[in-house]
Amino acid sequence: MPYVIGEDLPEEPAGLRFRRLLDRPEILQMPGAHTGIAALLAKKAGFPALYMSGAAMSATMGLPDLGMITVDEVAFYIRQVARAAGLPMLVDGDTGYGEALNVMHMVRVFEEAGAGAVHLEDQLLPKKCGHLNDKKLADARDMAAKVAAARKARRHLYVIARTDAVASEGMDAAVARAKLYLEAGADAIFPEALHSRDMFAEFAQRMPGVKLLANMTEFGRTPFFTAKEFQELGYAMVIWPVSHMRIANKAMEELYATIRETGGTMAMLDRMQTRAQLYETIGYHRYEALDASLVKTIVPEGMPQT
Repeated sequence: MPYVIGEDLPEEPAGLRFRRLLDRPEILQMPGAHTGIAALLAKKAGFPALYMSGAAMSATMGLPDLGMITVDEVAFYIRQVARAAGLPMLVDGDTGYGEALNVMHMVRVFEEAGAGAVHLEDQLLPKKCGHLNDKKLADARDMAAKVAAARKARRHLYVIARTDAVASEGMDAAVARAKLYLEAGADAIFPEALHSRDMFAEFAQRMPGVKLLANMTEFGRTPFFTAKEFQELGYAMVIWPVSHMRIANKAMEELYATIRETGGTMAMLDRMQTRAQLYETIGYHRYEALDASLVKTIVPEGMPQT
């Protein structure tokens, strides 16, 4: 039913619902969905949780993924996705938007907006996509302090620590950092930009009993693996962070080119979601029926003067 009906809203906090999904034996699959309509489509496809990428949110605003967006801008996206789909979501917290107090503020804002989990990364600003070169890493102790701050600020939010250390410091350093972040209070670890099956397997073997997140982004350093393959390698979660936006952007690019070349959209109609399909996805008629049940039209019986 529409989110405006209070009794239909989830009673359990998103963080607890996220944790319960991780109690299941199968890997938790989270496609990127940073807008309300994307969240509804992902939910319709059967996904139990969603991922919100900082790169996707930045690009939607026409900005590069260099840590330029703010806590409140991200919270706007969190609220619309939580409202639209009601699913627990993992949100990209970048570097925490500052130091320990900023991280605590971020955690409170994200949790209040409806997030179920957040991940923090050990880069310095201006941060980069994890699959690019020349990333600057924070001191491991400074990152651990941010993790501890997030842990102290959260009520139920699931905290994942991401390390980008493999590319510049090697596997041993990345594992050492991950263990330090776990000691500081992280619930899980996200090793970013691993680029072979052996690397994924080694990291998992050196983190026994730890919940691990795998990133299956396209056009990066990681080869294509399926969710089942990641699970077999020892990973509890997998995200496809920007895939939905790549598909949508390519389609929009082709649409605009077609309009410019032909003066119309007829050649693209078979690739469009119809009005009926859109209305079904957003629950248009359910909202309309709800409004009609609450707001009755009263027909005047006479002129005011009489």
